Amino acid sequence: MDRLTSLTVFVRVVEGGGFSAAARRLNMSVTAASKHVQVLEDRLGARLLNRTTRKVSVTEIGREYYERANQILNELDEADRIAGAHEATPRGVVRLHCNASVGRFLGPVLAEFQTLYPAVKLDVTIGERMVDLVEEGFDLAIRATPPPESSLIVRKLASWRFILCCAPAYLANRPAPERPEDLADHNCVRYAFTPFGDDWRFEDAEGKWVSVRVSGDVVSNSGELLRMLVLAGRGVFLAPSFVVWEDIVAGDLVRLLPAYRSEAFVIHALYPHRRHLSPKVRALIDLLAERLVERRPQIDPEVQ
Repeated sequence: MDRLTSLTVFVRVVEGGGFSAAARRLNMSVTAASKHVQVLEDRLGARLLNRTTRKVSVTEIGREYYERANQILNELDEADRIAGAHEATPRGVVRLHCNASVGRFLGPVLAEFQTLYPAVKLDVTIGERMVDLVEEGFDLAIRATPPPESSLIVRKLASWRFILCCAPAYLANRPAPERPEDLADHNCVRYAFTPFGDDWRFEDAEGKWVSVRVSGDVVSNSGELLRMLVLAGRGVFLAPSFVVWEDIVAGDLVRLLPAYRSEAFVIHALYPHRRHLSPKVRALIDLLAERLVERRPQIDPEVQ
C-alpha cells in the first residue's frame, strides 16, 4: 500500500476518534482504513492504536508518531499550495533563444512583457543555429525559418516573406532589374541561412514561379550586417520583410520587382512540452502572438 495514504489514514483516525469517521472523510471503506493502519504498524513494528469493540485510542508511541506525521502532512499541503500559487502566477526565469533578425521586433514585446509580469526574469540568447531546447535548458525558441523535424511543440505566430530591395545609391549607375533573370547581373548580398541558398525564387502575377541563380561579394549569417551594407549602397538584398520594411517606408531602401513575390514563411514558437506548460512561457507566447498580429502589415506586406 501507498505509505503516504496509510500515513494520512492514521492521522485522520486519530483526529476523528475512530475508523468510521476517517473512512467517511477519505471516501473509503472502514475495512480499507483499518488495513492501511495495520500495514503502517507492521512496517514500524509498533502498535499505534489500541482497538476495542467500543473505541479506538492512541498509544504513547502512536501519539508521538501522530505529531510528526501530522507535521509532515501539513508541510506537504504547504508545498502543494506554494507550487500551485507559483503555477498560477507567471514568475521565475524564462530562457529564450531567437534569431537575430527576429530580435528587431522582439525587443518591444519583451519590454512590455516585463512590465506586465515583473516577477519574471528573461535570459535571452541570440543566435542562428537551432539549439537543442531540452539538452541546453531553453524554455522557448522563436524561429523565422522552418523548424527541424523533432518532437518539439510548434506554434505559428505570423507569416512573412522576403522582400527584394536596395538603396537608391546602388541604382545611381545601373538600371533596376525588371525581371528576376536580371538579378544575375547584379551584386546580390546573401544571407547564409536562407532555406533556398543562392537560388532565389519569385512568383509572378499569374502564379508562375521563376528561379534565378544569384551571386555577389558578401555572404553573411547576420541579417543586420547585410542590411547595413545594402543601406550603404553595396548591393541587392532579398531580405526578411520585418528586417527592412521600416527602411523602405522611410525611403532609405527601395523595393525591387514589386510585381513578383517570394515564398511565404512562418515565424514559429517552439517549446518542449504541451502539457504543464508553465504560465510564464504561455504568457510570453500569447503576448508575442497578439503583438505580431498587430504588426502583420510590416511582417508580411503582401496582406495589405
